[in-house]
Amino acid sequence: MFASFRNPAQAYHRLGTETAVSDADPHRLIDMLFEGASEFIAKADDAIVRRDLATKGESITRAIRIVDEGLNAALDMSAGEVAENLRSLYVFVELQLLAASRDNDRERLAVARRTLAEIHAGWKQIAPGRSVQRELETV
Repeated sequence: MFASFRNPAQAYHRLGTETAVSDADPHRLIDMLFEGASEFIAKADDAIVRRDLATKGESITRAIRIVDEGLNAALDMSAGEVAENLRSLYVFVELQLLAASRDNDRERLAVARRTLAEIHAGWKQIAPGRSVQRELETV
């Protein structure tokens, strides 16, 4: 009869995320996937420190899903070698995350996060509308 009680902060965050996704262009959506994976890896790292195995497992699972079902699935394999190399890097990240989960290995989490951060930095460099002139003006 009545809706179950929901945390207003969680509802607000979910609404903000849904709005951001619905308003984002394809390039920004990929950007958001990188950010989300990084956040979940950070949560997993914190959970390992706190010995919170449930949160660690959930966070790593979410990070793997973002990498596999988001980043990897978005690759256009007809693009050739670049797409193949990215796919290999995403598989590497997934394997690092799986091993980190199995062994509670914070260093493997760090490797996965750094690898994604490097790819993300490259992604940001090819943002639509980004021009060399604008880059020179900011220097």
